[in-house]
Amino acid sequence: MQLPQRLARFNRHVTNPIQRMWAGWAPSFGILEHVGRKSGKPYRTPLTVFNADVDGKPGVAILLTYGPDRDWLKNLNAAGGGQMRRHGKTFHVANPQTVTKEEAAAHVRGAAHRVFGRLPFEQAVLLTKTG
Repeated sequence: MQLPQRLARFNRHVTNPIQRMWAGWAPSFGILEHVGRKSGKPYRTPLTVFNADVDGKPGVAILLTYGPDRDWLKNLNAAGGGQMRRHGKTFHVANPQTVTKEEAAAHVRGAAHRVFGRLPFEQAVLLTKTG
């Protein structure tokens, strides 16, 4: 399942500016900082984020609630990564891997593992923490 694109546009212009005020601190959220692949402009996108082990390293998993055709994901792929602010701390993320939800669920750690696997989305992105 993917959420409607109308909702994605609404969130980009209305909900995201509000969420950016607290998403870098709130449990299960994070703010992805990335650079536009065409414009070079910096962006800050609030997302729901899960702790994960990626290729034996600490990382995060993000469900693609609107599908894989997202500007933030295209920007990450073009740059090879970005930064994330989570729980009040900023760290680098790299090596974006788009996978099925089932593949990503195998990497999600802790109690969130059960929740992650039950959410009605089909794809996810795995990112490795690099600093």
